[in-house]
Amino acid sequence: MKQHILITGATGMIGKKLIAGLLRKGHNLSILTRKPIKIKDVKVFLWNVEKGEIDKSCLMGVQTIVHLAGAGIAEQKWTKERKKQIIDSRVASTELLYKTISETASTVKNFISSSASGYYGDRDDEILLENNAPGEGFLAECCTLWENAVDVGKELNLRIVKFRTGFVLGKSGSGLTSLARPIRLFAGAALGTGKQWVPWIHVDDIAAMYMSAIDDDSYEGAYNGCAPNPVTNEMLTKAVAKKLNRPVWPINVPEKVLEMILGKMSIIVTSSTNLSAQKILDKGFNFNFVHLADALDEIYN
Repeated sequence: MKQHILITGATGMIGKKLIAGLLRKGHNLSILTRKPIKIKDVKVFLWNVEKGEIDKSCLMGVQTIVHLAGAGIAEQKWTKERKKQIIDSRVASTELLYKTISETASTVKNFISSSASGYYGDRDDEILLENNAPGEGFLAECCTLWENAVDVGKELNLRIVKFRTGFVLGKSGSGLTSLARPIRLFAGAALGTGKQWVPWIHVDDIAAMYMSAIDDDSYEGAYNGCAPNPVTNEMLTKAVAKKLNRPVWPINVPEKVLEMILGKMSIIVTSSTNLSAQKILDKGFNFNFVHLADALDEIYN
């Protein structure tokens, strides 16, 4: 059934894929953005989360909100101020959307939100299911506050879906670009122990998950947004190097060196998160890219 869908964070990698896919399906689309932009066949509305400002007409006729907005986790060093920005951009933006729904004669029935694999923290080899408790550290704290804010939508009788997204692979705008840069320069090496699990997913598949949740009302609650076959950091590094015809150094980059370069943000690349995709597989979701080699083939070929 065709819907009117409002997307936040639509200018990011996942948002762009989602817009293209939803337009192909014939849905009516609107987006919320901080700055005026033009996107063919998409209505654009403005908001300013920091000031609590939003164009309330953005909700007119909308059945589903897809909430992808949030300050980049790895864009800046984690100062006290930056951490607050990262959390507020997720929590305050959710609260502003719910406030607007409450204050208008809203037709919104579904709220589908991004979350992140950081919810689980650093868990070594533990296989992580959606009913596992959150972990420790800043990323887990951020994701917990984020998801708690999203879950308030249940009080508005909304269907809530959350995707705990892993390491998204895409041609541009993804963490893969940063990972590949030193490899291209013949300086590729596994990070930390190299044994930490990386819950990867191709951007086409995570966008397809959102589209499935839009179309299928039986989706509800949290889902791990990852491919069924996670790999370690060392396996990922070697796979990318193979595609780029570059060597990988036999000596890993020590965690202390990563901490010197990245500060506390180094936990992004040293944490081990072995996510299970079984819950979404049980929904009948079909992945386009089950194996890392196939995903990298599509990206680099």
